[in-house]
Amino acid sequence: MYPAELTAPMSRELTNAGFEELKTGAETETTFANNKGSMLLVVNSVCGCAAGSARPGVLSSLKGEKKPEKLVTVFAGVDKDAVDTARKHLMPYPPSSPAIALFKDGELVHMIERHHIEGRTADMISQHLQKVYEAYC
Repeated sequence: MYPAELTAPMSRELTNAGFEELKTGAETETTFANNKGSMLLVVNSVCGCAAGSARPGVLSSLKGEKKPEKLVTVFAGVDKDAVDTARKHLMPYPPSSPAIALFKDGELVHMIERHHIEGRTADMISQHLQKVYEAYC
């Protein structure tokens, strides 16, 4: 597990933009159980593709007209129970961090895995997500 002093700035990038950070399995399960409308989940990570593409791409995507109603995040390597619980809702996709998932009325409707993030720019991620929001939000 990563120390909080290392990951706190990475978490703040998302929470400062309105993401709710889910820290426990119970909190995560409650969030999923009560999800109505559209919800974006970011599985945050300390890796370079999270810092260079995933987080900046997600943040940029939210500047568009259409966006998810609820924004949540869990941090891989930090909050194990929250991440494990979130990943149950990401099935049949294998564990991936970072990852970006959009849910509509509790159903997973779009998934971006690490291999879709690596090698792509933040702008590419943002544009892709904006098209997804147009379709589902």
